[in-house]
Amino acid sequence: MRELFLKLREFVAEREWETFHSPKNLAMALSVEASEIVELFQWLTQEESRALSKEKLFELKKEIGDVMIYLASLSDKFDIDPVEAALEKIEINKLKYPAHKVRGSAAKYTDYES
Repeated sequence: MRELFLKLREFVAEREWETFHSPKNLAMALSVEASEIVELFQWLTQEESRALSKEKLFELKKEIGDVMIYLASLSDKFDIDPVEAALEKIEINKLKYPAHKVRGSAAKYTDYES
């Protein structure tokens, strides 16, 4: 992650884009790029979404790259390691979604808390 942070800082600095990369703008850009991933899957069946053409897979890879760039840039603004944050969130989710209670269910944790 450190290498990605450094490359992104250099890329932005070379273009003098720091003023545009506020947390608000980065969060908005991240949302837009994530929506572009959604758009790739729009109207596909479950089966089609699992078997993308080479062209769609190439587009997906580019959009994932965009999402990662904005996520990394936003994370860097607040000195958050996104991998560490994800690992911590998995541990939280293990408590919210114990395997023995939720196995095979897509229900939200609030639907089975009692």
